[in-house]
Amino acid sequence: MAQAPDISVHIVAYRSRDTIGRCLAALEAQTVRPGEVLVLENGSPEGERVTASDLPDWVTFIESGANLGFAAGNNRLVEKSSGRWVVFLNPDAFARSDWIEQLTAAIERYPDIALFGSTQYSAERPDLLDGAGDVYHAAGLAYRAAYMRPVSFLPEEGEVFGPCGAAAMVRRDVFETLNGFDESFFCYNEDVDLAFRARLLGHRAIQLRDAAVDHMGYASSGRRSEFATYHGVRNRTWVFLKNTPDCLLIVLLPLHVSATLAMWVSSARFGQFGVFGRAIKDAMSGWRELRSSRRSIQSRAKVGSWGIARAMAWNPWRLISRSTDIRPYKGV
Repeated sequence: MAQAPDISVHIVAYRSRDTIGRCLAALEAQTVRPGEVLVLENGSPEGERVTASDLPDWVTFIESGANLGFAAGNNRLVEKSSGRWVVFLNPDAFARSDWIEQLTAAIERYPDIALFGSTQYSAERPDLLDGAGDVYHAAGLAYRAAYMRPVSFLPEEGEVFGPCGAAAMVRRDVFETLNGFDESFFCYNEDVDLAFRARLLGHRAIQLRDAAVDHMGYASSGRRSEFATYHGVRNRTWVFLKNTPDCLLIVLLPLHVSATLAMWVSSARFGQFGVFGRAIKDAMSGWRELRSSRRSIQSRAKVGSWGIARAMAWNPWRLISRSTDIRPYKGV
């Protein structure tokens, strides 16, 4: 069977015993196999842990006694892998049979691109999309495009702000230059943060139409759980304050504050007003560290306010409707 030796697949498993078998079976059935597959058992509770005996012998298994989070967990896996391309796959994402083949073809088709995203279909509802890339709106809010929209909404492949980390591919040298995912995020929005930092260095991302996975989504945390709300709110605040170039930050800060306040009020409908407020408080309590990180990021930036502004979505309707924002790629 054909193999893509330059591609390493990394899977962080937390409470994933029910889905990891299907995830790995889909990788074994690929028309082109990846060079290596690594799985991290990320501190799941007893009875829900993945063990070495649950996995086939072609998988490299690593075990953590504590939950490192998605960000640090994937960073540890990348340290153990060797492929020129690092692929991140959620344990509840099931690759379609030509997924690796399509990723390999994309590398050839776009030799100057370092980040690629996959089309995500809903594993429970195949007539619906689970995502078509990450969009970053000028309000400082990121969203997974086309989430729970009919498959007819899927556009042609093209440039997107960033790939969703549930099924993404990044060139190793770029990932390492960026020092990987920001581990302080733990999970949620770390993929948006990585894409933003990559854009500041001049890298761009392509959303691939035909490289596809079926994704369950929120299998380990729950969409409206306090955990998801807390980390989502805190981390998107960090993404905005860390990465937005100076001039653009001044222009967009009132919009970001207004949008955040509106969402905070709205969170009361779901009984999450308190956790929303705590997330904002905690996001700002580390201002000294955040400011230091911001200085480091902005001092290395090769793309300024105008370049980042052009990559953002500005139409309010895109944000409200979770519309896709995939643009024709015109090369470097």
